[in-house]
Amino acid sequence: MRDGNGELLPGVTISVKNDKAGANTNEQGRFTISVASGATLVFSYVGFETTEVKVDNKTEYAVRLKEKVGSLSDVVVVGYATQARKDLTGAVGSVNMKDFSKAPVKSFDEALAGRVAGVTVASNDGQPGSVANITIRGAGSISQDNSPLYVIDGFPTENANANAISPADIESIDILKDASATAIYGARGSNGVILITTKKGKTGAPQVTYNAYYGWQQNPQKQKMMDAYEFVRYVGDINPAIYDSVYLAKGVTLEDYRNVESLDMQDYVYQVGQNQNHDIAVRGGTDKTKYSLSGNFNNQKGIIINSGFKRYQGRFSLDQTVSDRLKVGLNANYAYSEAFGVPISAANFYASATTLYSVWGFRPTTSISGRDSGVNLIDEFYDPGNELANNQDYRVNPYQHISNQLTLNKEHVLNANAYAEYKLIKDLTLRVAGGMNVWNREIDVFNNSKTQSGSKWSSNGVNGSIEFRPSSTWRSEAGLNYRKRWNKVHNFTALAVFEAQGNKSAIRRLSATQIPNEELGLDAIDLAPPANTSLTSSASSWTMASAVARVNYDYQSRYLFSASVRADGSSKFAPGGRWGYFPAASAAWRFSSEEFMKPLRVISDAKLRIGYGASGNNRVGDFAYMPQLTLSNRNFWYAAGNNPLAIGAFISSAGNPSLKWETNEQTNIGLDLSFFRNSRLSVTIDAYHRTTRDLLLNAALPYSIGVENGLGFKNIGKLQNRGLEFTVAGVIIEQKKFTWSSNFNISFNRNKILELTEGQTSILSGNGTFFNTTYSSLFPYISAIGRPMGEMYGLVFDGVYQYSDFDLMPNGTYLLKSDVATNGSARTAIRPGDIKYRDLNGDLNVNNQDYTIIGSGLPKHAGGFSNDFQYGNFDLNVLLQWSYGNDVVNANRYVFEGGIVNNPNLNQLATYANRWTPTNPSNTLFRAGGMGNAAYSSRVIEDGSYLKLRTVSLGYTVPPAVLKRAKIKNVRLYASAQNLYTWSNYSGTDPEVSGRDGNLTPGFDYAVYPHALSYVAGLNVTF
Repeated sequence: MRDGNGELLPGVTISVKNDKAGANTNEQGRFTISVASGATLVFSYVGFETTEVKVDNKTEYAVRLKEKVGSLSDVVVVGYATQARKDLTGAVGSVNMKDFSKAPVKSFDEALAGRVAGVTVASNDGQPGSVANITIRGAGSISQDNSPLYVIDGFPTENANANAISPADIESIDILKDASATAIYGARGSNGVILITTKKGKTGAPQVTYNAYYGWQQNPQKQKMMDAYEFVRYVGDINPAIYDSVYLAKGVTLEDYRNVESLDMQDYVYQVGQNQNHDIAVRGGTDKTKYSLSGNFNNQKGIIINSGFKRYQGRFSLDQTVSDRLKVGLNANYAYSEAFGVPISAANFYASATTLYSVWGFRPTTSISGRDSGVNLIDEFYDPGNELANNQDYRVNPYQHISNQLTLNKEHVLNANAYAEYKLIKDLTLRVAGGMNVWNREIDVFNNSKTQSGSKWSSNGVNGSIEFRPSSTWRSEAGLNYRKRWNKVHNFTALAVFEAQGNKSAIRRLSATQIPNEELGLDAIDLAPPANTSLTSSASSWTMASAVARVNYDYQSRYLFSASVRADGSSKFAPGGRWGYFPAASAAWRFSSEEFMKPLRVISDAKLRIGYGASGNNRVGDFAYMPQLTLSNRNFWYAAGNNPLAIGAFISSAGNPSLKWETNEQTNIGLDLSFFRNSRLSVTIDAYHRTTRDLLLNAALPYSIGVENGLGFKNIGKLQNRGLEFTVAGVIIEQKKFTWSSNFNISFNRNKILELTEGQTSILSGNGTFFNTTYSSLFPYISAIGRPMGEMYGLVFDGVYQYSDFDLMPNGTYLLKSDVATNGSARTAIRPGDIKYRDLNGDLNVNNQDYTIIGSGLPKHAGGFSNDFQYGNFDLNVLLQWSYGNDVVNANRYVFEGGIVNNPNLNQLATYANRWTPTNPSNTLFRAGGMGNAAYSSRVIEDGSYLKLRTVSLGYTVPPAVLKRAKIKNVRLYASAQNLYTWSNYSGTDPEVSGRDGNLTPGFDYAVYPHALSYVAGLNVTF
């Protein structure tokens, strides 16, 4: 008995079909069994397809078993090498690429959600060209980047450049989750590692594949706003003077507005987008030469007008066996992409400056007979109604603004890797590799006079900017790999690698205001007056050197052990603290191979794993250990004597020569179980305890040190993540014409801050320019010792003041009773129908002393449930993905539910029609104008839990007999949908988005570009 590579297979089970006779292969892969001629032998082994052989007159049979796809014998990339899944000792997850390929997405990050336990994919918004944030086993850092390290065909990078890779080019995605697995990448592996391997050529005749799909995209849910009648009624409550003089002019009544057609600006700015994708590839080779050549074109038209994404991409790989000792290879990928459109979800200090503020707030009607009755709101660039209340509302027509504004992001990405492997002796191989990653980005912005920023109401006038961001990273690697097997039961491998890597990056930017000849666009930027132009230029670099050693040993794949150590030196730290050392060890016991397990035939494989390791994080500025000196031509000038003004300099960040590596230590215990023949059912359970110490925190410093922003990096604090992960996969039904297989995963993670800086008990986040000027002195988030990061912070909403809370005064006014707490406003200013908060400290005055924890943006558990159905030539894939227990700050309600400004020209959410009035004493929605002082509160904290029908794909494979004459090997027709439906109690448009994403500020929704509902029809052809 041998496997597909010719290796002997001991322990294979041989049975006789329809008979009780049976046997097993010995350590030499041999077996003996007595059967009659004509009987059928059935060969089964963990991780391999069951094979049947009919007995004839021969007495010896040489049988080879084929490895089962998706089985324990899959080869998994584990860092600088590969390993059979059944021999893993660490926590490694793999993406089912068959299911993955059925998601109609432009980049791999969009299809990862719900596919691997412990991997969280958070997409901030649906802007074309945007990429998702991926975290593995929770946030491991407080103020620094928590995204994993990506290793693409052996090249490690902290930026995946997901838009530069066509999903059709990806062969496998493996995810290293625990530190015993990630420590091999010690320097930057503290947040987990995602290993992406692209497709290569295979031995055989050239094979040409073509995949194409075309589809439509739409906004899954509009924000429901007031219609004409409810809006005019709201104006009557908020500003009776305008209500009477404009909307009820010439005898018009409120009831007349029930018959007025309401204008909804969403109908003008949202559109049905299109999405088309084309992949073509040719792959093949001989036993000496293997090649792959592929190309991709993706064109996406966004669901908001004048937005989209376009990509042209090509990849080439070549593997050449020069001799029985030397093998060389090359892998290169080039992509050019364009993402364009107004940045809908851009964070802005002025909430009113965001695009969707103007869209949702656009009033649904003019007056019937008032002074603005002849105005066509769609044609007007500036709504004259904005002037009626003298509220300095300079919103412009969002349809015209979006149509005329230019934001174009161009990216050129080149990845190239080459390697050479030389077998020094039988068991020792030398590998030398090198590569480069060049990423050049250009950002063009132009605001003509028909845009918000370029209109006559902006002091900048027509303005624009051109920004270049070149970046290049190089890498070299030299390693020795020793593999030895003896007595057919002992397997030993040893790896030693030296690696060096470096990066150079720069920012060059030209901007100008008051640009003449706006018809020329950015071509006229050089015509702006010199005083209105600004030039900025900066550059930076970093280098890193690393040494790695790892050993693996197993005895009959029953007792397995792995240990590694890595040393990393980073230029981001001072000379005395540049080196970090990251050890790891793990072991596994396949107890299913023990004698005491043989009676339990229902268990086909069982393995217990345990591991410990340390990994590091150096994601700070390139020279964070040094004081940062900034030269500025804006705010800092000086003059000496009678000399003209010269550019001044200021210290923008404090240095810290003691800065060192952030270290992540993690312990993992895992259990892998397989049941029934051919591992029909498999269960994986992992429990982990992860502690991050010496956190790299951009900490607040005393202003007395002379640093303008009062910030500097320090190694302070400690953070803990503990969790459980469960994965269950199996074939539920397996019949000749119908099969049903499923994969279910769920993960639980608990995050806790153990320590902060000296004397500090909590970090407040979200003030300043986070949301809006009115809220600039308030903090909507708190991270406290002993609690999770980024909890929501504010007042506890306690309903609405009713008449019973007041004393009726002789003059007919109402005065809040002395034993009833205020809401932050003066007692004499509070009226029935005003918002009410809970007085937590009992002083009868609600203020910032009554702020408390009111929610958490972190889920209690998250996961996915994938189902594959096959009936004849039809196949159906359904993926459900969920998040449970996380809260969302629906900040849209601060603006569009009677909040912030009492603007009679700003439409409100439809729900606000049920607000408090003397005849409708609501206890959930305050009266118009009754919000009082700005405050973050539990009123807008909503349950963000959701269950999303993420992907549905239905396909039909044309029978081979039909294709034989055309010499076509395979044709599959399919239809797919993405983001098909969401079950949630969240009142906003999408609970998955986050407009202010960050470790300390999760789950903040304000005016975000929604995720699109996508439908596509496609074709896969293989020649």
